[in-house]
Amino acid sequence: MKPSLVLKMGQQLTMTPQLQQAIRLLQLSTLDLQQEIQEALDSNPMLEREEDGDDFDSSDPMAEAVDRPGETGIEKSSSQESTYEEPSHSGESAEDGDWGERIPSELPVDTAWEDIYQTSASSLPSNDDDEYFTSRTSSGISLQSHLLWQLNLAPMSDTDRLIATTLIDCINDQGYLEETLQEIVDSFDPELEVELDEVEVVLRRIQQFEPAGIGARDLRECLLLQLRQLPDRTPWLCEAQRLVGEYLDILGGRDYNLLMRRMKLKEDELRQVIELIQSLNPRPGSQIEASEPEYVVPDVIVRKHNDRWLVELNQEAMPRLRVNAQYAGFVKRADSSADNTFMRNQLQEARWFIKSLLSRNETLMKVATQIVEHQRAFLEHGDEAMKPLVLHDIAEAVGMHESTISRVTTQKYMHTPRGIYELKYFFSSHVSTAEGGECSSTAIRAIIKKLVAAENQKKPLSDSKIAGLLEAQGIQVARRTVAKYRESLGIAPSSERKRLL
Repeated sequence: MKPSLVLKMGQQLTMTPQLQQAIRLLQLSTLDLQQEIQEALDSNPMLEREEDGDDFDSSDPMAEAVDRPGETGIEKSSSQESTYEEPSHSGESAEDGDWGERIPSELPVDTAWEDIYQTSASSLPSNDDDEYFTSRTSSGISLQSHLLWQLNLAPMSDTDRLIATTLIDCINDQGYLEETLQEIVDSFDPELEVELDEVEVVLRRIQQFEPAGIGARDLRECLLLQLRQLPDRTPWLCEAQRLVGEYLDILGGRDYNLLMRRMKLKEDELRQVIELIQSLNPRPGSQIEASEPEYVVPDVIVRKHNDRWLVELNQEAMPRLRVNAQYAGFVKRADSSADNTFMRNQLQEARWFIKSLLSRNETLMKVATQIVEHQRAFLEHGDEAMKPLVLHDIAEAVGMHESTISRVTTQKYMHTPRGIYELKYFFSSHVSTAEGGECSSTAIRAIIKKLVAAENQKKPLSDSKIAGLLEAQGIQVARRTVAKYRESLGIAPSSERKRLL
């Protein structure tokens, strides 16, 4: 075949840098967006943050009310202000006004530190403030660090301290010793001549550390360690130690009749013994948190005012930006120098960035408003009134693609009178009802949770029984579906929910 030139016409979607930036900002969470804005402020001199008290355009291009006859209104609050202000190209130079004043090269040094920075009792934080600051800013410590800190306070020989350090390294996050004592002995250098009884003695020292029950090799030993640290006058302490030491397997099987016969206790007495055991912590290591708490910053705030649901962006979480008018005035249209070209490019990037932020906020407001409109019954009555909702429904309502709705609802949170929820929480599948309608899976989970909370603890509801109760309410759910919803709620099976009253 001979090479030839062929002319064809076609359409092709091109991802411009502006579109790529808008998509990237759209899927960022609030914390990631704040970091992105800070990086843009640091790298682009044309961008500046609006400070309190600045004269800023407060017009809201997206403020509108959604009212329907006979329905409660949903309103986009006017508190979402424009994040962009076009600079005025007045040509005013930096030599005019306040910039004309020059700072002297040397300043007088006849002032004392106290004259500038006043240190008074009122400016110093109180003990409560110190405690609050420490609790908020101190990094979490690991369980091993907590145990090593206690080890440093205990008098020991060098060999025992080495054994204790090895034992602490073998304790998992739940507080249990993962390795056997013989394996720990074998891990030492034969020249140290570490014996098994030495390791066991050091382990007993560690088991006296806090939290109570640390260093146990199984659940039975963990509970016994905690019971031994209770005061001797604790009611039913001896019976609890005997039950844990001899009949823990029977207690796990919830065979209370056999327990009463073996321990020769009445039902009320056995109940008090079990309550004492249930007050213990089967995972003592979980009390020491090594990770920092993660705080959720809501992107959207929903509140009710005069029978109207107001939807607004969280302005405190989304700083408003504008183009620096003074720097923008330095840009000359006809100048092609390197400095002017750099400033012109920075100005264009600043406008693109602000436009992308506006697009993100507008899209987030549209999606949040439609979610509130669909889930108004949830805001009024709770989880049981949640309606089925999928991404396609919101995409059709706002005229966008489902992938865009998915990006908007990922890692975005809504603050409502019922709590803070991720936007994806309002989307759920549906189950058919006897009347031909639909019921959301979130509402079914709420009903299951309510039924389990009100059940007779001596005879808990099985999955089949729960399915029958749901069918009596017109909700057709299979038993395996009930089991799946129950497990997602963290509810144990009926055999494990049985209690001795």
